[in-house]
Amino acid sequence: MGRPYQPSLLRLLHGATAVLVPLAWLSGLLVYSNLDGRWGRLPWRIGGDWIDLHGSTGVLLWPVALLFGVYAISVGRRRLQQPANALALLALALAVGSGKLMQEDWLRQGELDHWVYGVHLVAWLAIALCVAVHVGVVLQRGGLPLARSMASWRMRALGQRR
Repeated sequence: MGRPYQPSLLRLLHGATAVLVPLAWLSGLLVYSNLDGRWGRLPWRIGGDWIDLHGSTGVLLWPVALLFGVYAISVGRRRLQQPANALALLALALAVGSGKLMQEDWLRQGELDHWVYGVHLVAWLAIALCVAVHVGVVLQRGGLPLARSMASWRMRALGQRR
């Protein structure tokens, strides 16, 4: 079997998502720890306005996730038949969609009982689980060569077939 190859648009959208999701997840962890913490806090407190960074990351993630979703249900629909891919994309949609419905002042004002915030917390946990499963399945199915193919800069010549 030759080296795995992933389409360029998939690599671009997946790569942007793979950068923004961990940033959103980690900044969300700091926001949760600093402003909510009902089910636990980090043992340290990092100062700063993390909610603004989290919101800005979400603003950047919104169009990338939308384009990635459109790609996945059209050109990449075959890959969505893999449950790990579909679940990761659904968790991303839930996180971004619920985040768009939130108002950042809720947390600053201690308003933690909005239903959409609860959905956003569930999405935050789902993202962590789904990304872990997604990476595990990629490594199980194709090992490091498949994982590396997502980060490859190599492009096929126009008209070259799979």
